[in-house]
Amino acid sequence: MASLATQTTTTTAAESVDVGGVGGAFSMQQQQQQDGVDPGIGPLVQYDAWVRKGKLRDDAYQRGIVKSLQSLHDQLSHYNPPTVVHPTLESLAPPPRKSFLDSLFGREPPPPPKTLVPENIPKGLYLFGDVGSGKTMLMDMFYNTLPHHITSRTRIHFHHFMQDVHKRLHRLKLQHGPDFDAIPFVGADIAQNAAVLCFDEFQCTDVADAMILRRLLESLMSHGVVMVATSNRHPDELYRNGIQRESFLPCIALLKQDLVVINLDSPTDYRRVPRPPSGVYHYPLNPASQDHVNKWFNYLADPRDPPSPRVHQIWGRDVKVPKASGTAAQFDFMDLCGSATSAADYLELCRHYRGFVVTGVPGMDHKSRDLARRFITLIDAIYESKAKLILTMAVPMQQLFVSDDDIKAGELDSSMRSLMDDLGMDMKMLKNSSIFSGEEERFAFARALSRLTEMGSVQWIES
Repeated sequence: MASLATQTTTTTAAESVDVGGVGGAFSMQQQQQQDGVDPGIGPLVQYDAWVRKGKLRDDAYQRGIVKSLQSLHDQLSHYNPPTVVHPTLESLAPPPRKSFLDSLFGREPPPPPKTLVPENIPKGLYLFGDVGSGKTMLMDMFYNTLPHHITSRTRIHFHHFMQDVHKRLHRLKLQHGPDFDAIPFVGADIAQNAAVLCFDEFQCTDVADAMILRRLLESLMSHGVVMVATSNRHPDELYRNGIQRESFLPCIALLKQDLVVINLDSPTDYRRVPRPPSGVYHYPLNPASQDHVNKWFNYLADPRDPPSPRVHQIWGRDVKVPKASGTAAQFDFMDLCGSATSAADYLELCRHYRGFVVTGVPGMDHKSRDLARRFITLIDAIYESKAKLILTMAVPMQQLFVSDDDIKAGELDSSMRSLMDDLGMDMKMLKNSSIFSGEEERFAFARALSRLTEMGSVQWIES
């Protein structure tokens, strides 16, 4: 079975695949060099180094969280992951009936072989916080400073992880029948490549995920996997109002029992510390827009590769790229968001391209809700893959998700005002934009604007 597809990189003795990185897989050494990380030290020393270099502000609240990461790092330094024992069809079959002699002498059949997990297995971490609480940076720091002997490690966006899991389960059920219990086999295969498993954006919004997640996590832990997850929700808030949520409650209990839950929220949004703009976003749509597009496409393109259309096969469908050169791709907004495009499509494109030039981004209102949702999904995929994003827009960034009616309404809820104050935007207006319904959508929208701000910085473009 193919190895788990990872968001950043998977380092194992087995085959590794990178689906989140743009332009091909990075080695661990390349990723660490790119991030300015010294893999020979722990998170706390790395944090101090970044503070001295001015890359981070020294924040007492965040330093306390880094100390928790350091504590787990120290425990992992003395932890030797076990050899994963894979189940067999025979090991999961019901035990045979005892013979007369076995019953007479009280003999029990030998138990099926299982992974011997060391007693000193560390508790993992569940880091939750709002937009801009530093989740991605903290995960970067922890993952890239893991002890050298932890060579079996995986970091992956949780949505992508569950896509991979469902594919694996589907393949096994096709092979062995619809009633086959495939979770133990999938759990063992994942554990083989992930003694330390790091999840970005842990969440559960799908009933199919909710029904299998507890058993899957139990299977991983039974093989000695140490999990670290970031999320925008406390475990108690996961899958709230979901279908058959009562069936998901044991999973919540498992997370709270086996992971240390840490609240990341502090007064500072680390993505909104002011940085000089890089000029990657242009509005309005006018004759100068094309000059902006040409300048940035030429900057991101490969001069040895003349621009041309490309086609990628994703889930059996052709996804067309109107113009590409090297690892740069150019699209009209409607090419990317105007039809039924999924997160899987965007993630697959991010495997191939390090720079995206998107032209003609409109202002969106309640009549274009689907466009807004797809655009937010695209932003998340590009951000997670650390690619570059160039935009030409019909309206300023702060008005992308606000209709004229919202702007005229004026008297709106101010509970999220601080979010947009730091971005120089009117959150009273945006909080109740008619485009979004429900807290999850509003969170995704707020995260998208925060990420657009970060991706528009000189630091992002030059990294």
